[in-house]
Amino acid sequence: MGPSDAAASGLKTALCSLLGIDLPIVQAPIGSATSPALVSEVSNAGGLGMLALSWRDPAAVRRVILETRERTTRPFGVNLGLEWDQDERLGICLEEGIRIVSLFWGDPSSHVPRVHEAGALVLHTVRSAEEARRSVDAGVDVVVAQGWEAGGHVWGEVTTLPLIPAVVDAVTPAPVIAAGGIADGRGLAAVLALGAAGAWIGTRFIASEEAWVDESYKERIVEAKETDTTYSSLYDGGWPDAPHRVIRNSTVERWEEAGRPGPGRRPGEGEQVAFLADGRPVDRYSDMLPLPGMTGDLEALALYAGQSTGLVDRVKPASEIVADIAAEALAAIQRVAAEELEGGTSSTAG
Repeated sequence: MGPSDAAASGLKTALCSLLGIDLPIVQAPIGSATSPALVSEVSNAGGLGMLALSWRDPAAVRRVILETRERTTRPFGVNLGLEWDQDERLGICLEEGIRIVSLFWGDPSSHVPRVHEAGALVLHTVRSAEEARRSVDAGVDVVVAQGWEAGGHVWGEVTTLPLIPAVVDAVTPAPVIAAGGIADGRGLAAVLALGAAGAWIGTRFIASEEAWVDESYKERIVEAKETDTTYSSLYDGGWPDAPHRVIRNSTVERWEEAGRPGPGRRPGEGEQVAFLADGRPVDRYSDMLPLPGMTGDLEALALYAGQSTGLVDRVKPASEIVADIAAEALAAIQRVAAEELEGGTSSTAG
């Protein structure tokens, strides 16, 4: 399903032209929840699908890129977290012709020349206007400004509304993608009004038919209100000292009732609460999210989600999510324009 001509023309930004996409909608690289099916559906619908590759072994990196390319001829990107050495993974991505590389959680400067030499673009996630300025000075092509409302691992502590215009002012004319708290077309329209050139959307796409997570996780996102998430560094097994936002669940509640103790003193520490499809155990405070084929107490695992959960009403195909966001954004922009015109006419008539 591609975008309507009206939505594509009415929402086209500099980001669309730079990345070769029809709509300024980017599916955030939502960790293990990304899959060739999800990424290709978003890209085929006119947005930009993103593969999260930070923890995949080299063979799997190449495999998922090839599988995605079999499903779409449209642009898609890859995301690599800089908390780990990504030289080998980045090399494979560039060998396979990836032309959109997103970097996160660290300094991108050492990787930018290599990506540019391969003819690819660099996106980088930032938490402040100062970091955005440094990133652009280092050659980053597109800045992703992540607000505190975001789900999953959250780089900064400034909310989306004040962060976006500050970053836009700092790096114009470089395009800025707004991340954090955006799950519908009204949010897209809002960040475009703030000067962003697109929206980076994660939580809404976890609740898609194609997201590679257990169905119970998707339903928790649908059921959760905007007040049901919490921000901490609780799920640190595999990624210590990395703040994140999750849906409050039994693990979070037990920890809070115990007074939010630090590692080594938390309730049920070391307890195996779930098992991967291949039988490997998953501890209570692991950074692992509920994946298909897992067994055990999946509710107790890290249910990454942003404060936009209150805007997610049902699980839908990813292509429908893209189309709905685009149509709603265009309608919101047109409604504001009509109200301004009506107000101006009334003022003149008066």
